[in-house]
Amino acid sequence: MDIGSKISEGLKATKNTNLYKHFRTITEHKLEVGKNCFRCGLYKQGILHDLSKYSPSEFVMGVKYYQGNRSPNDAEREDKGYTSAWLHHKGRNKHHLEYWLDYDMVKRDGTMTGMKMPDNYIVEMFCDRVAASKIYNGDKYVDSTPLNYFLNGKSKGAMHPYVRNKLHLLLNMLAEEGEDKTFRFAKRYIKEYKKYLKRQKYKARTKAKLEKKYNDMASEKLEKKYSRRVNSDRRKSHIAAGISGKFSQMQHS
Repeated sequence: MDIGSKISEGLKATKNTNLYKHFRTITEHKLEVGKNCFRCGLYKQGILHDLSKYSPSEFVMGVKYYQGNRSPNDAEREDKGYTSAWLHHKGRNKHHLEYWLDYDMVKRDGTMTGMKMPDNYIVEMFCDRVAASKIYNGDKYVDSTPLNYFLNGKSKGAMHPYVRNKLHLLLNMLAEEGEDKTFRFAKRYIKEYKKYLKRQKYKARTKAKLEKKYNDMASEKLEKKYSRRVNSDRRKSHIAAGISGKFSQMQHS
């Protein structure tokens, strides 16, 4: 058997393994999310989305617990009682609501609650959910599938109300109006959001400049006042010294 045939057989054998299947699944998902993000104007996020899935901490577990029709995280959780890959993943990807869980500052009783996510990550979350629904449902996917998954999911209770409302708006629009209209809306929304961020940065820079300007003016004013006070004290000291000297001369004359 020549080298070419051996390589061909090796590739065929590899395609039958979970390694190839998992790599194909996460890559198809990443490309689908990237396409969705690009349609929304989130170019950088589309490129960087889910890169941690290719790290050893996540990829090895993904291969070991590959399912094909659902996330390997579910199988790992059932087997071990926790999901090491998911724990690694959610702490490095800001489009997951679990990244934004923190202690409730209102109740202050140690409970965890969802924080308000930046809008660009809410839209990336939307893109992610649409892509995942397509990958795992295949031919059964319809525009209402991501919305139904959201409504039936328990994790929505951990979302900040702002995040839940925005995500539900996009998923509901997708179910009722279709992809084209929803992604056009999301792109306009992101465009306005970026303008808002620029305005906020401009306001922050302007505020910092004004504060520095007035602080410098105040410091300069205080410095001048201090200098005048020092010079006045010096003059008074000289006058007092002169009077004291003359008084001393009068006593010795």
